[in-house]
Amino acid sequence: MEPAKINYKIYQGTTFTQTFRWETETINYVNIAGITKAAPAVITTATPHTLPVGWRFKVANVVGMKEINNIGDDFYICHGKTATTITCNTINSQAFNAYASGGSISWNSPMPLTGYTGKMQIRETVDSTSVILELTTTNGGIIIDPVNYTISMLISSIQTAALNFSTAVYALELTAPGGDVNSFVRGNLTLVREVVR
Repeated sequence: MEPAKINYKIYQGTTFTQTFRWETETINYVNIAGITKAAPAVITTATPHTLPVGWRFKVANVVGMKEINNIGDDFYICHGKTATTITCNTINSQAFNAYASGGSISWNSPMPLTGYTGKMQIRETVDSTSVILELTTTNGGIIIDPVNYTISMLISSIQTAALNFSTAVYALELTAPGGDVNSFVRGNLTLVREVVR
């Protein structure tokens, strides 16, 4: 798979965390039964859904409350849920038209992460033979949560305080239970020097 390319700033002496969600190409659809005029908006689905909290989703073809329909590449984030509701804290629908009928939500299925391990390395350049810092699922720097479908990088404040580069590169690889290695994300890092020390 083609890895995502994301650049980050690391603030020396502070904790650095970043959480990822790995989507598959399978798209799920659930019909909508109602939407509140409220802040935040709550969407009621016609049948139980499996959208995870923190996952992005789209709304389409709603009649009446047409303002809630996503356009283009826009997404909403699920901030809370029950078996048949989805709460989105970024939607204030109080001034929207009333929900009349129809519509659906859609989202990409999460990649099952049970049994996966991860390793991330920071090097000064791609060709550097020395590793500045390595994070793994064994040393607690990579945290894989198969229940919430999240992959997190964690660099402690003690670790960032010890960093001494201007710019560097990083890459995170994920290994499946069967041994297949996936290049998941990579990019450049910029270290912002610590003032409070």
